[in-house]
Amino acid sequence: MAVPFRKVSNTRGRKRRTHYKISANATVKCPKCGEPVRPHRVCENCGTYKGKEIIEKEEEK
Repeated sequence: MAVPFRKVSNTRGRKRRTHYKISANATVKCPKCGEPVRPHRVCENCGTYKGKEIIEKEEEK
């Protein structure tokens, strides 16, 4: 098995890892209420998906 001859310096290792970045989750607007929602998921605010009510929300008093 190959073994590195010298330790890779911190700078060189960090240069290599500069492209391993986390990206923000994609969001779209809910067509019913306008809240930002991740694609292909039920809207937590109004409980709809593809125009159909999936989760029944209780009326707030």
